[in-house]
Amino acid sequence: MKQTQWYMEYKIHRNRPGLLGDIASMFGMLGVNILTINGVEGQTRGMLLECEDDEKIALLGQMLSKVDNITVLALRSPRLVDILAVRHGRYINRDSDDRKTFRFTRDELGLLVDFLGELFKREGHQVIGLRGMPRVGKTESIIAGSVCSMKRWTFVSSTLLRQTVRSQLSEEEYNPNNVFIIDGIISTIRSNEKHYQLLEDIMTMPSTKVIEHPDIFIKESKYEYSDFDIIIELRNNPDEEIVYDTFTTLYTEDV
Repeated sequence: MKQTQWYMEYKIHRNRPGLLGDIASMFGMLGVNILTINGVEGQTRGMLLECEDDEKIALLGQMLSKVDNITVLALRSPRLVDILAVRHGRYINRDSDDRKTFRFTRDELGLLVDFLGELFKREGHQVIGLRGMPRVGKTESIIAGSVCSMKRWTFVSSTLLRQTVRSQLSEEEYNPNNVFIIDGIISTIRSNEKHYQLLEDIMTMPSTKVIEHPDIFIKESKYEYSDFDIIIELRNNPDEEIVYDTFTTLYTEDV
């Protein structure tokens, strides 16, 4: 039978000696394999499980509900955020109102790069917005995520080294397996007609597009917030405000 993966998360109320061993023994008797296990933010533990019988997982959940020392918080098919939580021991900060917005700080760059790398492995059309002040590490994170996913990256517009505004791509660069990096300010406010035509062509390709400064991109182009699949925010610290009124000066300094 086909093995199916599951994510289980539980909160520990009293971490008595042998608790994990007892839980692992229960898994073993039911034929449920533990693929990965890690503490997730304090007294919470996350596990990636594998089992060939979904009924056994349901039975496992019922049995664990009777264990006094823990409370099962999740027992479901693993999402990307679950896999990364087990891998890194912490959950990605997600907007409670806008569920497609994820927040990171500079001390979480490793987690961000891993997150981007997993997103970039997905095939087909997707648009990812990346908010953040200049020099916070946006472009570097995109490149590192591309390396992790073994994808080639292509700059359509950028200020990483100098102002880049492409009006055409080579045949090799038109590969839909590439990750296309777009600076939302350069491509809308500081571009020309040929560049914008190239941009429109790329936006229709079945590929991954990452757009820095998505709010400016939306404001100055025909594209809308609904065109974005995921929005990522990167800050130097959790309290940093992402504002755009200083960008013109900073971009002038960059170029």
